[in-house]
Amino acid sequence: TTLIFTGIYNAITGAVYGVPMPVQPMKSIAAVAISSTAEDFGIPEIMAAGICTGGILFVLGISGLMQLVFNIIPLSVVRGIQLSQGLAFAMSAVKYIRKEQNFTKSKSVGDRPWLGLDGLVLALVCVLFIVLVNGDGEEKEEEEEEEEDGSRGRRRRRRIRSFVANVPSALLIFLLGVVLAFIRKPSIVHDIRFGPSKMKVVRITKKAWKNGFLKGTIPQLPLSVLNSVVAVCKLSYDLFPEKEFSAASVSMTVGLMNMVGCWFGAMPTCHGAGGLAGQYKFGGRSGGCVALLGVAKMVLGLVLGGSLVGILDKFPVGVLGALLLFAGIELAMAARDMNTKGDAFVMLICTAVSLGSNAAIGFVAGILLYVVLWMRNYKRSTLPLRSDEHP
Repeated sequence: TTLIFTGIYNAITGAVYGVPMPVQPMKSIAAVAISSTAEDFGIPEIMAAGICTGGILFVLGISGLMQLVFNIIPLSVVRGIQLSQGLAFAMSAVKYIRKEQNFTKSKSVGDRPWLGLDGLVLALVCVLFIVLVNGDGEEKEEEEEEEEDGSRGRRRRRRIRSFVANVPSALLIFLLGVVLAFIRKPSIVHDIRFGPSKMKVVRITKKAWKNGFLKGTIPQLPLSVLNSVVAVCKLSYDLFPEKEFSAASVSMTVGLMNMVGCWFGAMPTCHGAGGLAGQYKFGGRSGGCVALLGVAKMVLGLVLGGSLVGILDKFPVGVLGALLLFAGIELAMAARDMNTKGDAFVMLICTAVSLGSNAAIGFVAGILLYVVLWMRNYKRSTLPLRSDEHP
């Protein structure tokens, strides 16, 4: 169900925005669901949290309040949130690469062996492959003129570099992981059932609405406002300055996705700066790539919807960590435009507090620090000069 609905979302948002706008699970709601029992926070509570979060975001968008929030939040605070999210992704990726994971219990279970179908060597080879294909992510401008001596050799080397740069590294590594999943557990083939999962309207009780709002919506809402709307719009302008769309429209699309899909059991979803950075890192430059991704997800959901969980359960986690590492680094690199000491100071304090607690507290700390510094500088600028300071 989640694949089918998110596939539709991908196709629509790719066409509407014209950039590789990601559709990804709401992280705070997912974290509460993973760490709780089905009785305390099960599917009805998850869906209630998604519907409430989506409804609030839709109201903020259609009323214009989200655009106001986007306009008044300092860029240094946004960069602090982006840097903290990027570093958090990268540190999680390193943990995935180094340690074996038990996602059922949300903890590491020991050091990853060097060899094997999910070994450390395989993960490091994937990391090196991505570096060789994508480099540092900086796009090289073509030379305007070629020297006469050795021009044929230069053209040949340029063609080779162009071919390597166009290799879909993320797709190849993902396909490698799927193949290894079947090799690790060949009996998966016998468990494959064709057809989608059963789709039905989720029954949400009054208690589920209450628990979903208190445990899911409240911690998710600040993250959605900051990372799913504000940070996405800022990062999209950095990566695609020719594409213009408002924070209000992004807020409304996130709201609509959850106000529709969650009633049928689709995981609460949002956009995200980390997902956008990951799409860009691995070659996404238009809405067409996520639209194609959406079609692929819909096909998978309709054809193999009831069997994919068993396949993905054996996907090598070290390979997943290699992909996540570069997505996190790409997001963190957005902070490199903080050129003044004051902006960098606010950004780093916001990052440190976010990593030590959560993005909402980091945002509040960044805003308070920005206001204090602004008042301090304003007061100093309005003080009269002493007699010895006059020109």
